[in-house]
Amino acid sequence: MIRKAVEADCMSLTALSIQVWLHTYATEGVSDDLAREALSTFTPGYFHSIIADPDYRLFVKVDGANLLGYILLDLDSRCAEENYGGVEVDTLYVQEHFHGRGIGSALLDHAIDNAGNRLWLTAWAGNARALAFYGSYGFVDIGTAWHEFEEQKYENRILAFRRG
Repeated sequence: MIRKAVEADCMSLTALSIQVWLHTYATEGVSDDLAREALSTFTPGYFHSIIADPDYRLFVKVDGANLLGYILLDLDSRCAEENYGGVEVDTLYVQEHFHGRGIGSALLDHAIDNAGNRLWLTAWAGNARALAFYGSYGFVDIGTAWHEFEEQKYENRILAFRRG
């Protein structure tokens, strides 16, 4: 089932986010800077504030009491590419154990049903799995954005939804 996130989800959202984030970005092990980024970003307080903020929509995929994945939509984010606007898919995380089961697609479909089909996102250029998934779903590369933390820059691709 996919539903809007509620306050009671914040602890599970935090744990799932840290797990997925480290699995994706700590490909050479967990360094201090990566640990600080994950632990300072994904907190229960962060998710409490997102759930309360009218500029965000947070939907979770659950199986009973278990969180399998989520999609966070930012309704007030500006795309770095001037000719593309819409709603940003800020985060789409699915726990590794559940990859390949259609959860990411179901969450994206739910986002389209709730926010329209003018979706865009950024994905780390080194995340081949995510780039392939989004490409197969109908997202196309429209530019470059940079994620910076602790004096390091990471290339991200800006992807825009073009299906249907």
